[in-house]
Amino acid sequence: MAQKRDFYEVLEISKNATQDEIKKAYRKLAKKYHPDINKEPGAEEKFKEIQEAYDILSDDSKKQLYDQYGHAGVDPQAAGAQGSGFGGFGGFGGFGGFNQDFGGVDLGDIFNSFFGGGTTRNSSSRRAGPTKGSDKFMQLRIDFMDSVLGKNTEITINLDTMCPHCHGTGAENPSDVVTCSRCNGSGTVNATQNTPFGTIRTQTTCPECHGSGKTIKHKCNECGGQGFVRKRTKVDVKIPAGIASGQQLRISGKGERGTSGGPNGDLYIEIIVNPHSVFKRDGRNIHIDVPISFTDAALGCKIDVPTVYGDVELKIPEGIQDSQILRIKGKGFKDIRGSEYGDQYVHVQIKTPSKLSKDEKDLYEKLRDIEKKGSESIFDKFKKAFKK
Repeated sequence: MAQKRDFYEVLEISKNATQDEIKKAYRKLAKKYHPDINKEPGAEEKFKEIQEAYDILSDDSKKQLYDQYGHAGVDPQAAGAQGSGFGGFGGFGGFGGFNQDFGGVDLGDIFNSFFGGGTTRNSSSRRAGPTKGSDKFMQLRIDFMDSVLGKNTEITINLDTMCPHCHGTGAENPSDVVTCSRCNGSGTVNATQNTPFGTIRTQTTCPECHGSGKTIKHKCNECGGQGFVRKRTKVDVKIPAGIASGQQLRISGKGERGTSGGPNGDLYIEIIVNPHSVFKRDGRNIHIDVPISFTDAALGCKIDVPTVYGDVELKIPEGIQDSQILRIKGKGFKDIRGSEYGDQYVHVQIKTPSKLSKDEKDLYEKLRDIEKKGSESIFDKFKKAFKK
């Protein structure tokens, strides 16, 4: 069996990472390797490894055990294999008083996992209790204008939902759910072992009911006893105005199914905005290049500039220079968390004509003659300053 990697290494975090940092690292890696997104070989195994690391490190008590004892402190099977080297020492059953909580560390769990491979009644109850499902991640690509104005759209996902026939019990009829005959409803089974240290008592999860304390005589015909059905489900998604690429939307209860009657996890949708051919986003502001003629630049003019909300009249001052920037207030993106709007910045691009008609050429020749008679040309002034 391949040796497990360090959980901190799996999540690419330091050992003194905060819970917020652990959660952030998990979401980043889960998005990258989730089987619904990444179809490359090995992605699913990588995702399972990430999920296991997060399950341990996001739980303070499990994290404390892991920090103290490594994988053996949180993995009974790994600990059992390690403990087998003690041969007939099977466990410290006589130390039953250790099954209590010392500062968040269940010492009974540690001794049982090292020497008996078992778990305490409390840990079995925790596993059998309702647990929320894992979060699911996906990406949604939208047009640039949808990010400006917002949009209501609909997506279709595979969703595990409670079986409508058995209501999640997995049984054909309510009377088919009975108390487990092997553990008498406790969810655990006891065993004893004689060792040189005395009689060892161990307690493990019941293999018949898997800790639930219940078994099913006749399984539900609709779900085959699973208690849930998978179906294609349409989900309404409200995309707010002003959303940017990389931001996420959370849809509650549309993630992976929970266990033991626990609720579904959440669905996180990462928005990817297609670029626009003209408008460029910069935070809440929008930039656009607008070409004007040499004549309009020299004399000034008024033009109707495109914005994401429609054309807006803009005054071009006479004598404007190439690449000069003008601002149109309030024509940028809406603040996704408020009511303020960014601005639109117009980058003026003065275009010199590449071909001239005879009349245009004559006029430009006359203009050049006038410039020569009046004073030094722009270039002559540059040369004179350069020689200094």
